[in-house]
Amino acid sequence: MQSVSVVGTWNLISAKAQNPNDDVIHLYGEDPSGMLMYDAKGYMFAVLMRPGRSRFVSGDPLGGTSEEIKEAFEGFDAYCGTYEVNAEKRTVTHHVKASRFPNWEGTDQLRYFEFSGARLILKTAPIPALGTEWIVSLIWEQMA
Repeated sequence: MQSVSVVGTWNLISAKAQNPNDDVIHLYGEDPSGMLMYDAKGYMFAVLMRPGRSRFVSGDPLGGTSEEIKEAFEGFDAYCGTYEVNAEKRTVTHHVKASRFPNWEGTDQLRYFEFSGARLILKTAPIPALGTEWIVSLIWEQMA
């Protein structure tokens, strides 16, 4: 089996979902912000967000309005855990310990990967949502 390393810190360049009708959703806007880190010991974290989310008027992190909380939640994602790479299948499996999305806690999230220069492209298997299936594609650029 060929040795493949995803170890490093990666900056989010693009995050979009596409369905079989070629509809595209930019999950965190057209200029998303985020970081992905894989360390040599097998730990990982991912943080993704839409820049420009509205600030809570009160300034209180526990005192947002329902609308402020909804916007903040929908424009942000994060999870962490451990990971395993299968170089032959070109997959990385994230063993999720903690997640903004509670349904992912304790699950394995499979991603297909490829490299393009200093970029790492991760894709999901089809995900059912909004009455169709979507493939999410994330492009990450290695940070120096």
